[in-house]
Amino acid sequence: MHFTARSGRGMVVSPHHLASQAGVDVLKDGGDAVAAAVAVAACLAVVYPHMTGIGGDGFWLIAEPDGQMRAIDACGRSAAGAQLPLYAGLTAIPWRGPLAANTVAGTISGWAAALENSSVALPLARLLRDAIHYADSGTFVTRNWETLARTAGLRAQPGAYTDIFEPEGRPVREGERLVQRALASTLRQLSDEGLDSFYRGHLAQIIAADLATLGSPLTLEDLRDHAVARPQPLSISLAGARLFNTAPPTQGLASLLILALFERCGIDGRHPEGGFAHIHGLVEATKQAFLIRDAHVGDPAWMTLEPQALLDDGAALDAMAARIDPRRALPWPQPASGGDTTWFAAIDGEGRAASVIQSIYFEFGSGVVLPRTGIVWQNRGASFRLAEDGWNALKPRRKPFHTLNPALARFDDGRLMAYGTMGGEGQPQTQAAVFTRYAHFGMPLQQAITAPRWLLGRAWGDPSATLKLEDRFDPALYEQLRAAGHAVELVAPFETLMGHAGAIVRHSDGALEGASDPRSDGGVAAW
Repeated sequence: MHFTARSGRGMVVSPHHLASQAGVDVLKDGGDAVAAAVAVAACLAVVYPHMTGIGGDGFWLIAEPDGQMRAIDACGRSAAGAQLPLYAGLTAIPWRGPLAANTVAGTISGWAAALENSSVALPLARLLRDAIHYADSGTFVTRNWETLARTAGLRAQPGAYTDIFEPEGRPVREGERLVQRALASTLRQLSDEGLDSFYRGHLAQIIAADLATLGSPLTLEDLRDHAVARPQPLSISLAGARLFNTAPPTQGLASLLILALFERCGIDGRHPEGGFAHIHGLVEATKQAFLIRDAHVGDPAWMTLEPQALLDDGAALDAMAARIDPRRALPWPQPASGGDTTWFAAIDGEGRAASVIQSIYFEFGSGVVLPRTGIVWQNRGASFRLAEDGWNALKPRRKPFHTLNPALARFDDGRLMAYGTMGGEGQPQTQAAVFTRYAHFGMPLQQAITAPRWLLGRAWGDPSATLKLEDRFDPALYEQLRAAGHAVELVAPFETLMGHAGAIVRHSDGALEGASDPRSDGGVAAW
């Protein structure tokens, strides 16, 4: 896509075109943005299983037409049995396998919580209709899916991965049709019994039994004890807009801090977009934000920092911004975290917006696929530290740190912007790139997403902490950044490691603009 899409009655953007279409069809059938987002979420679980699924977690930001802002934290806690003796002899939790499948999947509870406040009560069967169809009749493998399936190395994991995702005895190829009948049956069961069946119904019993057989520490009691949280969204006022993001255990604080610190650097339209001041300023703001994030952010029950208080403390933000050298890079040896995620959004004709992100963490999560349900279980709990205490240490019933964070912004002129991306460590960075290009430099929405991006830190299993840039910037920029002390590494244009971003803007007159990332398999569906 080269140009910003426009419409007036409703819009959906997601990293897969079929999911976007499923969402906009719900709008046409009388659903609101929340209902449309649930349809998108369910569809992505089928057509984009390498990135997301009902065995993962999710976070929602919902903006109501009256200005109210709501958040949903659908993050699962670690199993009661996920204790240090379980991992005796290991220095870290394995990234794959049943010991990595140690946290409850919260995604389905997020759908249920969102629908409690939906303005239009469409039947659940309608919202899951397209997802069930694609699971039953098959969906076509995309380029991104094929690439990750070839490199994931999941054949050795217990469960049904090879039976479902390698039906020909080899990794799937782009353009092939893949059927997921067990998942179709699971979605039908949710439709018939209600979403709570995942945690406290007959479906929960099947899930718990399969997890136990495969060696996961999760139990039926862990599923039954799960509940969503509804924290206040984090927010901060910047020039011309108030920005919103999700509270811990997500890195929403880091996303807001980056933009707050960047604004204090005084970089605006007088500086060239994509020039040294713009890129250096955002990268250095990212480092300051990540230092706070990595020291403090995790399960809010264990945190000593109050995130909103920090965002409201102008003096503290000024002090952080003062640490940014406009000419020199802060040395950056810290490793970062990767992951696979889907961000999507819907805005309806009334001005209601849902900005949502779902993840199973790594590609195909833990690699543990439950045979009777077809559920790919996440490995988010593999990020816990095997330590007695401290940041993100493994504890029973503890929420893991999440890179996930969907974003919304309300502009003073009446515009409402929903934006976000997948990309683990890159999520706050890509959000900053898209927002500053659109809001600070006046770039058209699609151009702001298509333009070359950067990533400070690890990408897709690479432990390097370099500053990676797509090789589409002005070549002079690379030398300026190197001279300032940045460890610059060039990557190919439109690499998926730069995230799958998207955005929708609703103007005060109801006009909608949408943009989808050419790095993804997605698209904008408009009405």
